[in-house]
Amino acid sequence: MLYWLLYQKLFPYFRLFRIFRYLTFRTVFASLTALLIGLLIGPYVIERLREFQIGQYIREEGPQSHQKKSGTPTMGGVLICISILVPTLLWSDLSNPFVWLVMLSTLAFGAIGFADDYIKVVHRRNLGLTARAKLGLQLLASAGVAVALLQLQAHGSYSTRLLFPFLKHFRPDLVWESLGHIPHLHWLAFIPFVLFVMIVIAGSSNAVNLTDGLDGLAIGCTIIAAAALTVLTYVSGHVVFADYLELQRMPLVSELTIFCGAMVGASIGFLWYNAHPAEIFMGDVGSLALGGAIGTVAVAIKQELLLPFIGGVFILEALSVMLQVGSYKLRNGKRIFKMAPLHHHFELLGWSESKVIARFWILALIFALLALTTLKLR
Repeated sequence: MLYWLLYQKLFPYFRLFRIFRYLTFRTVFASLTALLIGLLIGPYVIERLREFQIGQYIREEGPQSHQKKSGTPTMGGVLICISILVPTLLWSDLSNPFVWLVMLSTLAFGAIGFADDYIKVVHRRNLGLTARAKLGLQLLASAGVAVALLQLQAHGSYSTRLLFPFLKHFRPDLVWESLGHIPHLHWLAFIPFVLFVMIVIAGSSNAVNLTDGLDGLAIGCTIIAAAALTVLTYVSGHVVFADYLELQRMPLVSELTIFCGAMVGASIGFLWYNAHPAEIFMGDVGSLALGGAIGTVAVAIKQELLLPFIGGVFILEALSVMLQVGSYKLRNGKRIFKMAPLHHHFELLGWSESKVIARFWILALIFALLALTTLKLR
């Protein structure tokens, strides 16, 4: 909105407003706006959640040290979503379809998380939506993103070809054109791409959700992942950098740099209140929304195969749960870890909560730096 007003409308009359055309300037302002929104309305949101008695219910099988956190206001993801979406609306070019795609995806996953948290609050237990219902809704939202990207491809704004780290000439197309020539079954050609997008986005959403178990852990890792995505979106849309790094240039996705910058600022603002000992938890509203946003941005800029690096800690947490469940079912109740997700395992080994959080942040930073190094090592 401010971009439309200050640059598109007023720039012809006030040449000083030329500065608002620059993506880097608007990204910095979006990040600062998100940070200020988070810091300023954070106390109000916390107080309102307390008034409505929206507190966290701690699972009984979890570490006993976590029981004292019961009753801490949850659903703080509402604060995160506001802090991301408002600056994006203010500072981005709203005629860009990728901006709306990512914002709507964030809202969709946030709504799923809101429903899950709301059920927990109403029934006063740690179980919200059933696992099948939650996953089904996540897959449905992810499929919607895939269909939208296929529409953008039809208009020449997107490509369904994969970009592989280190292999610059290997770019397989996930739309199998050979299937498109089958009479009445041409829609089969799009299934591989849709399934891939569903796995990436829903997987990202669940991975962040599983990581959200310690004060500041998930949001700290999100700051690092969002910062890495900010760099990736910028270079993907920049004519010089994209050519130098041998990336497929996508001019429209550069506007997502503002969204990613807002995600960084919003996450820092939320960390102010979520740092140990937490005054508020993000709940499923925040974790699902952030995971969905990260996955959608990665797919939009065609860097989904870098997600294991960008969100390395999230992936480790998700894998620890999968391995634990698989081991328990296939090995007659034997477990690999003392408790899953992985952060609980280290807690039960005797690590303090603050030490687990700090070391996981360090790991997240290492993974993010590895992701960025792949840009040149192609």
